[in-house]
Amino acid sequence: MNFPENLKYSADHEWVSVEGNIATIGVTDHAQSELGDIAYVDIAVELNSNISAGESFGTIEAVKAVSDLMLPVSGKLIEINESLNDNPAAVNSDPYGQAWMIKIEMSNPSELDSLMDASGYKALIGA
Repeated sequence: MNFPENLKYSADHEWVSVEGNIATIGVTDHAQSELGDIAYVDIAVELNSNISAGESFGTIEAVKAVSDLMLPVSGKLIEINESLNDNPAAVNSDPYGQAWMIKIEMSNPSELDSLMDASGYKALIGA
């Protein structure tokens, strides 16, 4: 299982990559492996919407289950990875790369302080 050191992680199994004030968000390798084969990703928030940390921004559907996608930081949704509509299986093959889900312009970057680093996330899931 892969745990990139440059990312932040939420207890809801989302990862966050930060570049300036922009956060790119997806689901962790652990989450995709627990869910199984991903069949559908539904981003339920419209572009330019303001959303708050802890809110659901959509769902991910797999053979085993449907799970809510929870926002780890607050901000304005500025980009959705539309390629997941045609290729949701990318979440299984490349969860930290081509399967990123959304990008937001953070409204409160200090929320990143409440997220875990790779070692904290590994401890949470017992890896």
